Amino acid sequence: MLTRRSFLISAAATPLATSARAEEEMIKVRDLYERRGNGLSELATGLEGKRIRVEGYMAPPLKAESNFFVLTRRPMAVCPFCETEAEWPNDILAVYAKRVVEVTPFNVKIVTSGVLELGAYKDPDTGFLSMVRLADASFA
Repeated sequence: MLTRRSFLISAAATPLATSARAEEEMIKVRDLYERRGNGLSELATGLEGKRIRVEGYMAPPLKAESNFFVLTRRPMAVCPFCETEAEWPNDILAVYAKRVVEVTPFNVKIVTSGVLELGAYKDPDTGFLSMVRLADASFA
């Protein structure tokens, strides 16, 4: 039963819920990069520092029991990211999880959520260089 009180509470909460959903709208890995060249898209630069959701596939890990993995736009059974900064592929995203990563088979689609960070960063444990990454991330 809808009472006046429950209506007012839900009406007040609607803009907040809409805003939170907009910040975590599903993004595709390819949308973070320019269509031509290796630059970042306006969408990526506009979302820097914000929490986003990205769908993709977990690439085989560099190291066991790590809180880091690479998200790819399509399933990859081999290392897609063993490149230099100048050769960074424009279809991957480094993901730094909140917990140790339980490896997901390379051909199973997952959704990650984290804070978008841009710019060169070299992981101190693996030496992996990322140009685009999610920090404080979770995935399912």
